[in-house]
Amino acid sequence: MPIYNPPLRDMQFVMHELLKVTEEFKTMPQHAETDADTINAVLEEAGKFSAEVIFPLNISGDTEGCQLDQKTHEVTTPKGFKEAYKTYVDGGWAALSCDPEYGGQGLPLVVNQCLYEMMNSANQAWTMYPGLTHGAYASLHTHGTDEQKKTYLAKMTSGEWTGTMCLTEPHCGTDLGLMRTKAEPQSDGTYKITGNKIFISAGEHDMADNIIHLVLARLPDAPPGIKGISLFIVPKFLVKPDGSLGARNGIYCGGLEHKMGIHGNATAQIVLDSAVGTLVGQPHKGMQGMFVMMNAARLGVGNQSLGLTEVAYQNALAYAKDRLQMRSLSGKKAKDKPADPIIVHPDVRKMLLTAKAYAEGGRALAMYSSVLLEKVHNHPDEKVRKDSDEMLSLLTPIVKAFLTDNGYQAATMCQQVFGGHGYIKEWGMEQFVRDARINMIYEGTNTIQSLDLLGRKVLGDQGAALKKFGKLVGALVAEEGVNEKMAEFINPIAILGEQITKFTMEIGFKGLQNPDEVGAAAVDYLRVAGHLVFGYFWARMAQVALREIAAGSTDPFYPAKLQTARFYFAKLFPETATLMRTARAGSKVLMDTDLALA
Repeated sequence: MPIYNPPLRDMQFVMHELLKVTEEFKTMPQHAETDADTINAVLEEAGKFSAEVIFPLNISGDTEGCQLDQKTHEVTTPKGFKEAYKTYVDGGWAALSCDPEYGGQGLPLVVNQCLYEMMNSANQAWTMYPGLTHGAYASLHTHGTDEQKKTYLAKMTSGEWTGTMCLTEPHCGTDLGLMRTKAEPQSDGTYKITGNKIFISAGEHDMADNIIHLVLARLPDAPPGIKGISLFIVPKFLVKPDGSLGARNGIYCGGLEHKMGIHGNATAQIVLDSAVGTLVGQPHKGMQGMFVMMNAARLGVGNQSLGLTEVAYQNALAYAKDRLQMRSLSGKKAKDKPADPIIVHPDVRKMLLTAKAYAEGGRALAMYSSVLLEKVHNHPDEKVRKDSDEMLSLLTPIVKAFLTDNGYQAATMCQQVFGGHGYIKEWGMEQFVRDARINMIYEGTNTIQSLDLLGRKVLGDQGAALKKFGKLVGALVAEEGVNEKMAEFINPIAILGEQITKFTMEIGFKGLQNPDEVGAAAVDYLRVAGHLVFGYFWARMAQVALREIAAGSTDPFYPAKLQTARFYFAKLFPETATLMRTARAGSKVLMDTDLALA
């Protein structure tokens, strides 16, 4: 059976030693009193909930899946899911980082980030039910009317009601300009919404009293394309003026997708049959509200793969220490046993260290991004808010695509460590691989994220945001450039920092002549940028570890961190050279292939 131990020590290292989050919080009045002891205590309890309540439901939930009653259109979640959700709500976890005005606890977003990493490790399919609610909550908190906030936010904060985002239709995925769902204005100010949505995660279930769907649709006078989309609140049950639940609305589950993974989550085909909805924001401006939810979801999906990377690594490491196979190439290691544990073999260690490096690098980036998001919402200085927003905008596609690419690679490698047992369900590894695969696809495929990064976030602003991140790299290089002990960590990012400027200009120039050049280079470009970001955080983590060792610490955590950093820079970071070469190969070898693809 699989195991899971919440990585609290590494979370504390990233928060308190690397990012020094409590010092950041002192600049924001609502979090100025939040201290490390409080954060650590909350996360310890969050770890217990994840490991003890929802982790035991992961394999059983995958086996059982969700069941749809075709007559009532009601969905039953796997055994134990509903009860676990009640424990979650009763424990106040749904309200952890929500606004106190609506009953939230108001803790910093980085604490919620850690809670969700642990829950994703424990049970991604279950975590998606409350997880999507946070995006819907954020969208309504930003763009909802006072009446809408009063009606919905307290119940969503408490977890009594959950939320979804309804974008995709059978004939269109990312290209929402092709959307056909219609919204007809009514005399009472509401709208009758008709259409079909597919791939709606947590779209129907029995875990909460109501489901608040945020639905994209077109008004009768909508202009064509993306500029003609409006956003609507469409609850499963209508809400009466006193806040109690009224009649069943005309929105229901017409079918459940039969999927490769995340079987415990109800991926629903949603039918809207004259469903009553209310407009969020301005007509034809629905993407403004939906982008709040989409960006939250993209950060959340990166966090899903971070969670799976961690749990896959933990299980593969435990197995590698226990499984006896052959002898070490350099001589017997376990002389009292008939064979050595497979962890003595170099390639097994390579697979384990790949997962470990991607988990710990991803954790640093994910937490840093959540601190940026906190500043965007709550920092009193407008310039800090603006700078943080620009940096987060740059990093969001990297969090989504780089972490999910790495997560799938790591889960597959960890499965490989198990050999034939990795293919067997009872060990749990094949489920981690199946679940990780969706994260590269939904909330905008990783190719879409790559196009967003290169085309919009880098070339679209002439590299301004990328230069801001480059300044962080440059400052670290300037600080540690003469420190011989840091050379193996600093030199690679210093070189790549210089190379990426020229690399970006080359692609931009070629793209002006032929836009397909941007499309051909984008996926490779994102991985190069991802390694620059990871390299920066790994260098900083090595810096902290070296300082602690120099100060006399005997904690084995620090030399272990250095060993992982050395592995990352020696074995994973050099991928950037190949990626830049393949990106420079251009679009002709892809587009001049009509005969090959005939």
